[in-house]
Amino acid sequence: MTVFADLYIAHPAWIWAAVAAALLAVEVAAGSGWLLWPAASAGVVAIIEGFRETPLAAAVLIFAVLTIVSTLTARRYVPRRPSDAGDINDNIARLIGHEGRVVAAFQAGAGRVFIDGKEWAAELEGGEALESGARVTVSGVAGARLKVRAA
Repeated sequence: MTVFADLYIAHPAWIWAAVAAALLAVEVAAGSGWLLWPAASAGVVAIIEGFRETPLAAAVLIFAVLTIVSTLTARRYVPRRPSDAGDINDNIARLIGHEGRVVAAFQAGAGRVFIDGKEWAAELEGGEALESGARVTVSGVAGARLKVRAA
C-alpha cells in the first residue's frame, strides 16, 4: 500500500488523469452517459493538482462535489435522447419536408419523384394530376413510398 501512497505523493496530477482516462474508457465501452461526468470531474481535479498540490482528502472532496454538481446539471439541461428526429439511419423518413421534382407523371395518384439525388416511388396526396417536372414536397412515408404534395 505504501507504493501507491508514494506514487500519489510524487504524481497526484497523473493519478487523477489516469482515473479520468479509466472512467472515460469505461464510459466509451458502456455508453451509458453516467460515467462521463465523473471522468470530467477527475480531469478537472488532475488540472487542479497540476497547478497546486492539495491534500488527498481535499482532492477527493473536490472530485465528489464536481461529480455531483456536473451530474445534476447534466440531468437537468442535457436531453436524455439526442434527437426526437428518430433513427438517423432511416434514409426515407429523413426526407420529410424536402422538395423535389416529378420524374414520371402521376397516374391514379402514383408516380416517381427525384429528391436528394435519388428517384423514389411516390403517392400523391390530394388526388391531383402532376406532370413531369412539377415541384413536390415530401409530406410523409407509406412503407417504401413517399407521400408527396404539390409544392
